[in-house]
Amino acid sequence: MSKISIVAAVADNYAIGKSNKLPWYLPADLKHFKEITIGHTVLMGKRTFESLPNGPLPYRKNIVLTSMLSDGVEEGYYESDSIEDALQLCENECHIFIIGGGAVYKQTMDIANSLYITWVHADFQADAFFPSIDFNVWKETERQDFEPDEKNLFAYSFVKYEKI
Repeated sequence: MSKISIVAAVADNYAIGKSNKLPWYLPADLKHFKEITIGHTVLMGKRTFESLPNGPLPYRKNIVLTSMLSDGVEEGYYESDSIEDALQLCENECHIFIIGGGAVYKQTMDIANSLYITWVHADFQADAFFPSIDFNVWKETERQDFEPDEKNLFAYSFVKYEKI
């Protein structure tokens, strides 16, 4: 069975997006995201996919959840109309990363084995939120804390959680 991980950048108030964009710009988080997901499968909702500035993420198998199926394979990504069917497309993959958005995170929290959360230490206005994390179910296993700098204007932490 594949390992399923959720990757998200989440504000202290659980905000993850506004108008289909991240409410902040943290280059260190973008680099961290790339390092974690490169060479693996990424699974995302249609709006998350549409928010990618350059289309499918390179060097990753991209699967997009959508109720309006087309033939995206020629465009460098796969489509699925359910989490279950999407996971069938990944049955030979050893690690699958769920990368958003809010509804997809909510649907996959129960099946995920681990969470890679970049906590952005600020509150933001948002229209998309990460589901609450039940810390009776998730145990913190790794943490790196960072102060703001000239490129990353907010304090942030890279935290990994494993399901207990």
